[in-house]
Amino acid sequence: MLLEGSLAGAGLVARFDGVIVDVGSGGGAPGIPLAHAFPEREVVLLEAERRKCEFLETMVPPNARVVWGRAEEQATDWAGVAVARALAQPPVAAEWCLPLVEEGGAVVLWVGPTADRERIAAVAGRLAGTLVDAPDGFVVIRKTGPTPAGFPRRTGVAKKRPLA
Repeated sequence: MLLEGSLAGAGLVARFDGVIVDVGSGGGAPGIPLAHAFPEREVVLLEAERRKCEFLETMVPPNARVVWGRAEEQATDWAGVAVARALAQPPVAAEWCLPLVEEGGAVVLWVGPTADRERIAAVAGRLAGTLVDAPDGFVVIRKTGPTPAGFPRRTGVAKKRPLA
């Protein structure tokens, strides 16, 4: 189920070029299955917990690399697609992921049926993004401009004081 669920978003990821970053990779889903699905693309597994990074380093295919760190501490506007599954509430995940993505790229979030798309759209609007059509179970946010000044906010702020 984990592999199947991770690859359910492959068609959405394929719409956008560039580096794929799996934010909060945890056990490697969806990043590792996507790395196998797109062997010609670079995949970055971004994980804040060192112990999980050590595990991921034993599992990554040749086109993937593991980065130990938090999304808020990374450079902005460099990835083609940021993906996240079970990272945080979708508005918070959107705030963490959008600054990583370059203009024209996108964020693909695996979401549940109760995801508040209005709140996600409000966060996207603050971070130069706009929601685009996506199948049930997903939110796709296209990055329409550079990351605004002041973002990403300091570590932990998005979760404590969400934008929407």
